[in-house]
Amino acid sequence: MPLRRVPVLPDDDHPAYVVWELTLRCDQPCAHCGSRAGGPRTTELGTEEALGVVQQLKERRAREVVLIGGEAYLHEGFLDIVRALKTAGIRPTMTTGGRGIDAALARAMKEAGLHSVSVSVDGLARAHDLIRRAKSSFESATRAIGHLRAAGLFVAANTNVNRVNRGDLEALYEHLRALGIVAWQVQITAALGRAADRPDMLLQPYDLLDVVPRVAALKRRAFRDGITLMPGNNLGYFGPEEALLRSVKEGGRDHFMGCQAGRRVLGIESDGAVKGCPSLQSHPYVGGTLREQSLGAIWDEAPALAFARNRTPDDLWGFCRACPFAEVCMGGCTFTAHALFGRPGNNPYCHFRARTLAAEGKRERLVPAAAAEGKPFDHGLFELVVEALDAPEPPLGPVEGLVQITRPVRKGQA
Repeated sequence: MPLRRVPVLPDDDHPAYVVWELTLRCDQPCAHCGSRAGGPRTTELGTEEALGVVQQLKERRAREVVLIGGEAYLHEGFLDIVRALKTAGIRPTMTTGGRGIDAALARAMKEAGLHSVSVSVDGLARAHDLIRRAKSSFESATRAIGHLRAAGLFVAANTNVNRVNRGDLEALYEHLRALGIVAWQVQITAALGRAADRPDMLLQPYDLLDVVPRVAALKRRAFRDGITLMPGNNLGYFGPEEALLRSVKEGGRDHFMGCQAGRRVLGIESDGAVKGCPSLQSHPYVGGTLREQSLGAIWDEAPALAFARNRTPDDLWGFCRACPFAEVCMGGCTFTAHALFGRPGNNPYCHFRARTLAAEGKRERLVPAAAAEGKPFDHGLFELVVEALDAPEPPLGPVEGLVQITRPVRKGQA
């Protein structure tokens, strides 16, 4: 299965786990896509350039590379890049929506040396197709899992949880279990890219009071079923189920260890831009481009990649600054917080925080304040309102409306 924890020495910062966007070209116009994928970037790396990047990754001791898009299989050199990674001793894996994966492509991926594939399944059929904005997308993802398993690949799934699909979690687990997945990653949809245009689909921080215990209950079942269920880096944080959620083995005592961007993790955009995590906003987190600098120089010298290495509790603000877990958590997921407030260090998507406020009869609500620009990995701005825990829930209307664009007007604009 795709690695979800890469063991390295505590003081040995290097890009052990790399997520590489081969192309922004995509065959699905997903409503929650952080990169706003569709057409390719105008200056994407060609196959020969990409093969050169593989050698640089080997030199920097990368252990696993996850190929993404858009859709990675739409890059002309996809299989050549998989072969090169395998030859270099780097585990090649992939995350995909699966729409274009048939039996022949699945076999070719296996023959090229691909180790495992995580298929994105965002709810049952109705919710998934709404989020993906593509008819029969759920069916194609389900078929892709079958083709990949038949080809002999390890197959996992991943799910973005939001207000469109949060009711599907238990039934979706049953569906995925029946398909024979070996692992399932569950994360929350962040206010990034197209999701920033659709704030009604996003979870509110207090929704974690419902979602996190349900994911924890599913993890207990997953242990019994032999499935590795892991939360994404933006779900959880120091509630009573933290050790259960973060541990690979039953009875473990693992917990969130802070943002690993630029420490153990590296992201590469399809034009060669390098940042500490694939989901980080391009600005201000791109540290350089592989067309102009070597990977080693960017990793070692770019301040944009070193922020997590140098972060201290003094960089935190709001609730996170005074949190008893501040020195370990360091404000949780960087890109999730930055997508809300234009800077990291204060993350309301925290189970401990939601529980603490609930014990005081309070909750936090995110209110859209400024629109995103419409570029890959962009974000708007939100205001944070503290209100009574039992405050009336604003009407949201039918679920179909949650995936419609409702971006707010930018301040100062008509």
